[in-house]
Order: sequence, then C-alpha cells, then structure tokens
Amino acid sequence: MFKDRVDAGRRLAERLAGEALPDALVLGIPRGGVVVAAEVARALDLPLDIIVPRKIGAPANPELAVGAVAQDGTVIYNTALLRRLHLDEADLAEQVQAEIREIERRMALYRGSRVPPKLGGRTVILVDDGVATGYTVLAALRSLRRAGAKKIILAVPVAPPETLARLKPEVDHIVCLASPHDFWAVGQFYQDFRQNSNQDVIALLRPGADA
Repeated sequence: MFKDRVDAGRRLAERLAGEALPDALVLGIPRGGVVVAAEVARALDLPLDIIVPRKIGAPANPELAVGAVAQDGTVIYNTALLRRLHLDEADLAEQVQAEIREIERRMALYRGSRVPPKLGGRTVILVDDGVATGYTVLAALRSLRRAGAKKIILAVPVAPPETLARLKPEVDHIVCLASPHDFWAVGQFYQDFRQNSNQDVIALLRPGADA
C-alpha cells in the first residue's frame, strides 16, 4: 500500500537508483503519473516531461475502452473486444482523430511554449501511477519505439501480473513495486488517490519546479 503518489514515486526512485541511466529522460502520463514521475526525476536528477496516450471508447459506450492512441498516431486495438462488438478500425477512425486532437490540446496546455524533448537514441523511463489493462501504456510504449528511444524502462508502483506479462516484450526493463493477483483498480493500493488537476501537472513541468 502506498501513502500517496509522492510516496510511490520516491519508492520507485529507490529501485531505479542502481540502473545505468546515461542521457535518460523521465516521461509521466498525466495526470497522476506525472506526480509519480516528478519524484523519480527529482531523486535521480533527470529531466521530466510528459507523454499523453488516450483511450478509445466504444461508440455506444465511451467508458468501455476498445483501444488507445498516442500523440504520433500509434493506435492499439483490443481486437477480441472489437469482434465481440461487431466493430472494425474504420468504425473508430473519427474517434481516433478526435482523441489525437485532444492529446495535442493537452500537450500544449501542459507544456506551454516548451519544445518537446528529442527521444532518438535516449533512455526513456515511462512512469504512471499504476497500470490496469495496459492499453494506454502500450500505445505510449510503441510510440516511444517509433520515436527511436534507445532503451525503454517502464516504472510503475503497481500492476496485475497478466498486464506486466503482456507489456514485458515491449520494453527493455520493467520496475514494478507490487504485482498482486487480487487486483481490481489502481486506487485500491493507495491510501490517498485523490484526482490531480491540470494545474498540478503544469506546476510540476515548470522549469525549476521542485517536486
């Protein structure tokens, strides 16, 4: 059990401290993942930035995720679920484009005028506050590969074993502090899992911010 996201980030940083991290960059997934990532970046004296994958909801039920998309257009689909819902990728094309526009809006909101970091040839530590199904994280990971990241480390406080097994081939290394079989939601493993605001993310990304 983690006290809050700051506690989770500090504990992740302790586990990452022995890694060789030349020219590394920490990327947090907003909003809660950025709080965790900020602690990792602060403790390891590494730069912090963001990546903003978005889930793709079913047309008739937006809360039901049938896939995810990253800012570069990398799309992941739950093909088994699409078949059950009698959907194909063409049915979701308009929604995918809408989510990409939302990603661009959020990245501009969070970064302001800051130029996105170059990922080619770098070690990237992707951080979230936890992983459930893993679709948004998977979209982010594949977009990092497409961007030319040399080494990708996924660092999360908690995730179910089956999700970690699915993500393992996508990364060079996974650091996960807890992987319980009795997993219902990420929030069950935090004493304080209050929602973070856009302003929280903006403040953490501000140059010179002290996480």
